[in-house]
Amino acid sequence: MICLAGALMSSAIAVQADTCPAPGQWWQPEGTRLTPDALFAELAERDVVLLGEQHDDVDHHRWQLHTLAGLHGRRPDMVIALEMLPREAQPALDAWVAGELGEQAFIDESRWNTAWGFDPALYFPILHFARLHRVPLKAINVTPELRGRLVEQGWEAVPEAERFGITAPAEAPAAYRERLAEVYAQHPSRGGEAGLERFIEAQLVWDRAMADGLAEAGKEADLVVGLIGQGHLQYEHGVPHQLTDLGVDNHATLLPWPVNGNECQLPPEGLARAVFALDETRYEAAPAMQLGVYTTPHEAGVEVHAILEGSVAEQAGLEAGDIILQAAGESLARPSDLTGLIRQQRPGTLLPLVIRRDGDEREVLARFPPRST
Repeated sequence: MICLAGALMSSAIAVQADTCPAPGQWWQPEGTRLTPDALFAELAERDVVLLGEQHDDVDHHRWQLHTLAGLHGRRPDMVIALEMLPREAQPALDAWVAGELGEQAFIDESRWNTAWGFDPALYFPILHFARLHRVPLKAINVTPELRGRLVEQGWEAVPEAERFGITAPAEAPAAYRERLAEVYAQHPSRGGEAGLERFIEAQLVWDRAMADGLAEAGKEADLVVGLIGQGHLQYEHGVPHQLTDLGVDNHATLLPWPVNGNECQLPPEGLARAVFALDETRYEAAPAMQLGVYTTPHEAGVEVHAILEGSVAEQAGLEAGDIILQAAGESLARPSDLTGLIRQQRPGTLLPLVIRRDGDEREVLARFPPRST
């Protein structure tokens, strides 16, 4: 790894600030516009660069690809680390980069649709970039089953080999706990304080697993670029906090920043090292189908933890405590199995669900509304 010398926040990077961020500009959250050349020169001296995303936003992935290309031009000895897949998918990633798999074979062998659930087409431009330049891809996530074991049983109860040598996470910053509590409060549940603590512990397992994967990937290349949901990165609370605890201090977070018409909203101080302004007013992608449930793993399928008011799930008669055994005739092993099937659902169609309630099995039809014009 290359250590960064000198002041990283040098005023040489900054130029005269405009009034508001405009599409295509890099900004420092304190409210200063940045020059791309100077910013990328700085980033090329980092050990880890984290690129945030909203998983279903195509422009976020386009921005990630362009940023990857800029970093690769300066530091070709690079690894791209992916939140999207657990470590068990590493052989499929290796085979993809080596050119041994086509797209469908990669989806099948990586178990993409059950491990992640978001449309792989969003990610294939980045995956093809990695294969074209023979940039290693690293799976840095863990399965929901392992996360559940670590939360419920504790770290000492899970053998080190079964948790890939991942160590227990550092305590969450108070501000991170507050933000996670706000997220949890948006999903009404019967869990109370105990449920909130399990939710926070699961998030910390997630953050620590990815930070550990990034640190391990850094042993193989000069620069590691992580593609991770922005909620894990904002304000240096999630993955960046765990990276620092692991002794990886020389990291930087970059995030997309929405620009909406004539509205002027500066990114808040401390949000990230830099943000890239994206115009979100011209191209609005059709939203993915949503069932409207908050789910947790269950040994028989997927347990419904809470129902969102006015959702497809509520209209179908689903209730908290239901166990969804099958969807579209396919058995479910984890929440991402259900998510993947829902995302394939077309507007105006029915999704048959087999559920267990109070010991009895029954079929429920989830009716997805037609797309409004």
